[in-house]
Amino acid sequence: MSEDLQHERLVYLEAVSKIYPSAQGNVYAVRDLNLDVRSGEFYSLLGSSGSGKTTTLRLIGGFEIPETGRVFISGEEVTWQPPYRRNVHTVFQNYALFPHLSVAQNVAYPLSVAGVARAEIAQRVGESLAMFRLDGLGERRPNQLSGGQQQRVALARALIDRPKVLLLDEPLSALDAQIREQVRQELRELQRRTQLTFIYVTHDQEEALALSDRIAVMNQGRVEQIGSPQEIYDRPTSQFVAQFIGKANFLAGTVQEVGKEFAVVDVRGVSLQADPGNSTLATGAAMTLMIRPERFQMGKYSTAQNQIAGKIESKTYVGQLVEYQVSTPLGTLKVAQLSGRGDYAIQAPIQLAWNASDCQVIPPPAQP
Repeated sequence: MSEDLQHERLVYLEAVSKIYPSAQGNVYAVRDLNLDVRSGEFYSLLGSSGSGKTTTLRLIGGFEIPETGRVFISGEEVTWQPPYRRNVHTVFQNYALFPHLSVAQNVAYPLSVAGVARAEIAQRVGESLAMFRLDGLGERRPNQLSGGQQQRVALARALIDRPKVLLLDEPLSALDAQIREQVRQELRELQRRTQLTFIYVTHDQEEALALSDRIAVMNQGRVEQIGSPQEIYDRPTSQFVAQFIGKANFLAGTVQEVGKEFAVVDVRGVSLQADPGNSTLATGAAMTLMIRPERFQMGKYSTAQNQIAGKIESKTYVGQLVEYQVSTPLGTLKVAQLSGRGDYAIQAPIQLAWNASDCQVIPPPAQP
């Protein structure tokens, strides 16, 4: 790895593969993975079960060794180094607190192992408990705490000796929805305040979008796309990413015309204007369009480039949004509107409109 690359990337995985033997042969948990994480970044590995995200985290932490490829932290190759020599800490899904130790003893544990003086340990533990709003809980045992409090203890212990990288393996999955949202906000504020590098594993797309500076969407041991939350949501580079992140309508069509800003695509005999993004389009080529449900405008008047008449088949109230199924010449479309923006009855005729910039061309799958 070049010297410039070492300075730019705090964590770098170079062509890393992890293989597990099975009765059916070798299984790639991670295959030829290249990944870079910048200093001070909140970086999420997002994917479903079996996508390789947790294996990737374990490769960074030193709990797994790759069959091929190399792992770098701060420009130093650590591929074969054990976890305790990597200056990274991990917060596991079950928090891994010592049940026989008090909160204060749990938090102090890394400093005790490192041989830090007792007076300094006491001072730093006190500061850490205050930072994580655990004042007055230092003498309690983990089983006397709520799930949110246990999570904060695990974070306090992981951060007390300021590692270069904090690895988090679905740390909020055991919390109920209300507490999870609160702790999620606290976690993001903590990362911004400390400016430490967080690498976060989750299967929850909303969690990844809310927390991350960048997201790597993983599928079958490979990275499908890396980008900011907005890039991942608004400009997916594959249909897999578009389907995995949020809801979407997909329309199969044929390119009629390619302009400087927008392409014209025929979908079931209807000409639509679409944003080609980075796709290279040719007249007559088959392709797929994506439209997010909330991008539609409902009503009689709009200046949007694309408009079509439809009829409401169903409606579902989900709090902030009302979700509609609308039959149109393009097929049945999923449409979402903020609650209070009109109330359309089932079977009512409706006009849908959307901008060309909200009609994304999804690139075809890469050829193997």
